[in-house]
Amino acid sequence: MEIGIDSFASAMYGDNNTLSSVDAMEQLLQRIEFADQVGLDVFGIGEHHKKEFLDSATAVILSAAAARTKNIRLSSAVSVLSAADPVRVYQSFATLDLISKGRAEIVVGRGSSIEAYPLFGYDLNDYDALFKEKLNLLLQIRDNEFVTWSGKFRPALNNLPVYPRALQEKLPVWLGVGGTPESFIRAGSLGLPLMVAIIGGQTHRFRPLIDLYREAGKSAGFKPEELKVGLHSPGYIGTTTEKAIEDYYPGYAELWTKLGYERGWPPVTKGKFDGLIDDLGVLIVGSPERAAEKILRHSEALGGVDRFTFQMDNAGLTHQQLMNAIELIGTKLIPLIKKG
Repeated sequence: MEIGIDSFASAMYGDNNTLSSVDAMEQLLQRIEFADQVGLDVFGIGEHHKKEFLDSATAVILSAAAARTKNIRLSSAVSVLSAADPVRVYQSFATLDLISKGRAEIVVGRGSSIEAYPLFGYDLNDYDALFKEKLNLLLQIRDNEFVTWSGKFRPALNNLPVYPRALQEKLPVWLGVGGTPESFIRAGSLGLPLMVAIIGGQTHRFRPLIDLYREAGKSAGFKPEELKVGLHSPGYIGTTTEKAIEDYYPGYAELWTKLGYERGWPPVTKGKFDGLIDDLGVLIVGSPERAAEKILRHSEALGGVDRFTFQMDNAGLTHQQLMNAIELIGTKLIPLIKKG
């Protein structure tokens, strides 16, 4: 199993959130560089168009990280494909692939944050139709140098080439999904690796959806080893479970209560948080030993997970706390995962 981190390039660090955007970006790049040094497998950058996040130009951040790293794979997490031009998405990540010497990946999705749609002139009523059409075009571009294509939301292409081409023969494109059955079936039917974002409740409840993915892939003629499953969940690693909870809970409660207010969720309580960090809950918060045990339990419950990525910068943690967690993931947790 690969282990990594996904970041939304949060600008909400420092006492009273006083860290400048320049310093926040530099610290993010330092964390990616350090993750590479201590042996993490992948680092992903999200896409938002909000004041509190600096990740609106995902491939630019990843390209800066590529120049400072050697081994770690660099991915979006996720690219809001519905509100983007697939030609430019491919070109940006193909360029990243060249800079990183073959370490680029794309996780594409419709986006749970919807601010990109009005910003780029798209109608939310076309939410799924946009994604379906643009995913089709992106995969055609990925697989063919010259593309002939027509659709509803973008001008047609008539035997036009798209450059540059990625270094990898088949640039990895993962499908990022939430809880919509059709999305799991779509990923399986296309034989795309699946990245499941589980941010609340109990992880094992997603097993029926992942089974749908695997069944759809099998029906479409794909081999089991082609149908990779990734899991993205909030979490944080401390030297002890008690220390991890002490560091993580206050910021988590504050920020997720704020997010809940925007999306209609109830406020975070300590009791609810305790349920999320128990054996079956979604949050991976604890010591390396506790976290490794829980990740392996989740993998078994879901029928096998090929990649797990932590979402750590959503709890107001400091740069040093995040650096410490990255070191523990690389030096302690990953060896435990490999031992099984």
